[in-house]
Amino acid sequence: MSTTTTPPPPNNNHTPALHKTTDPLTLADLATDVIHRLRSTNQILGVADAVFRGGIVSYATPLKQTLLGADAALIAREGVIHPEVALQMAEGARKATSIPTTPQGEDVTGWGIGTTGVAGPDQQDGKAVETVYIGIASPSESAAAAGGSSSRAWGPFSFPGSRQEVREATVMEALARLREALQAAEKTGE
Repeated sequence: MSTTTTPPPPNNNHTPALHKTTDPLTLADLATDVIHRLRSTNQILGVADAVFRGGIVSYATPLKQTLLGADAALIAREGVIHPEVALQMAEGARKATSIPTTPQGEDVTGWGIGTTGVAGPDQQDGKAVETVYIGIASPSESAAAAGGSSSRAWGPFSFPGSRQEVREATVMEALARLREALQAAEKTGE
């Protein structure tokens, strides 16, 4: 299990990577936490309207399935706190926020973030409090073949602390993973 004992510092600036992407971004589950973190650290200046497409809060398992396309059989077998569920949530958020724009196509959301975990106070699906998985859905699976970024899940992480501290650490880790994915995509031209 990956363990992060201290979340990255609040001044960890994600804005340069966000400013460089032209692909819309969407979030699943920690949407309001991510936006609050960016605003509270002055990292969202000029980025929100151009990049953030929306967010889906799906704490209830059936919403993860119906709104985000998380696989019911996987959830029945493994529980909702699982890396593949985080990835499915990220991809589902991308799909749910893509907008039909013209008869020729749609305005596809480029990046999605999905998080699933146990912030407490009790364990869930047999997973310990402080267990978190993060999924990032990228705009192009074809980039993986060229050595670029692709959709991926990380974890399990163990973020110690109160419920709020676990949530904050999850947001910071998700933003750090997104920044890494955006930088990798920029290098490969994705």
